[in-house]
Amino acid sequence: MKALKISAISLLLFFPSVTLVYGEAFRNLHQGTAAAGQGDAFAAQADDPSALYYNPAGMTQLESVQLYTGLLLVGGNYHYTSPAGQKFDGTLDGTIASPPPSYFYLTANLNQLNIDVLKDFTLGIGLNSPFGLLIRWPNDIPFSEIDVFGTLPLVDIKPTVAYKVNDYFSIGGGLDIYTFANFLGEGQLEVQASGRGTNFPSGALVEVNGTDTAVGFNLGGLLTLWRTGGKPRLNFAFVYRSPTTLRLKGELQLNGTKLNDTVIDLKLPQIFNWGVALWPLRNETSEWKVEVDLDYVDWGSFNNTDVHNADTGEVQLPQPRNWKSVFVIKVGTEYKWLHLSSMPNWEMALRAGYIRSETPVPNSTFEPLVPDADFNGFSIGIGMICKGHARFLGIVPCQNSITKSIGLDLTYVNQLYESRTIKNNPQALVNGKYDTTLHAGGIGVRMTF
Repeated sequence: MKALKISAISLLLFFPSVTLVYGEAFRNLHQGTAAAGQGDAFAAQADDPSALYYNPAGMTQLESVQLYTGLLLVGGNYHYTSPAGQKFDGTLDGTIASPPPSYFYLTANLNQLNIDVLKDFTLGIGLNSPFGLLIRWPNDIPFSEIDVFGTLPLVDIKPTVAYKVNDYFSIGGGLDIYTFANFLGEGQLEVQASGRGTNFPSGALVEVNGTDTAVGFNLGGLLTLWRTGGKPRLNFAFVYRSPTTLRLKGELQLNGTKLNDTVIDLKLPQIFNWGVALWPLRNETSEWKVEVDLDYVDWGSFNNTDVHNADTGEVQLPQPRNWKSVFVIKVGTEYKWLHLSSMPNWEMALRAGYIRSETPVPNSTFEPLVPDADFNGFSIGIGMICKGHARFLGIVPCQNSITKSIGLDLTYVNQLYESRTIKNNPQALVNGKYDTTLHAGGIGVRMTF
């Protein structure tokens, strides 16, 4: 019962929110602090509760009941230089994105129930934000008639189950319930502009909004080809995330007054992920892992986000996208000290990672709300788990009547987007040079009950 109370408190404190684009297009890559420290190359390791996202099959590696929750404190800027040389800065609607992107994962290995038919199953529930957007441009920017503000506070509820087929193979899967939360901003998609030329009076505040709930699914497999001392040395992973379409129902507003009801189809892409993890060193005192993951993100199905009149079905605001599918390469490493003579009840880990992604957004349909470009991402991280008679932060006994262990993860990630110059865009006001820099510090807390 105490464990459930702690879980409920953590859920309230760290309910996931979406506050930025932090990956390619509007996909958010970092969904676990330990994984983020390794460039999100984690599908073939997947040995903490963030396996709910990175590879549900990895949940079978987790003992007892485990909770993992954390957040990212994100900063950065969007820079725009017009063809005439004027310079403007966009923000995350503040110096630090607020509320911060966060996650919550809870897993339970049913082996502890001593029921033979359930002993190889692990259940989990997660909440995170794998897609999202928040950006604000100044109202006097040259393209203000196109876009000045956008937010997509989308959250994902993830009921998940995993099954251990044998010591060498596990499978897992679950639902992705995409929805909006009313306490995250307005709890809806919002796009604002300062007039739309011939469509609306110049300078008028035009807003389109919408909400919906839609369900997708995910599947994962984890294959261990080499194991020593009961621990994996070579793992292969495959994860599939289904496409999902949100039919966003909302309003078209002019200066705060409703003009009519609207519908927008927002298509989230299917994603294929492959990973391989090798532990060159893994014994009773030390572990060293190297992993390479490859994502294929099917943005090619993201054709448009046209705003339709809900009553007549006509297109009121055409929004062509015609994005392209892309590959994302992720490389990560982790070194662990399992038994330090100076800290006998602690495990320590150092992490580093790299991500490379091309943008799916073509020049012809580029828009300022998603000022995406090819990027290189770099990350570092540390992790520590205390057990036995150690005290977490020098205060809380790590092993007590509630917890068996408590862990803390810290990470720093920096995404360096390549400068992008847009020319000959059908919306001439969009033309110019875009530079984006985003960086974040992450913290995660893990408990075993």
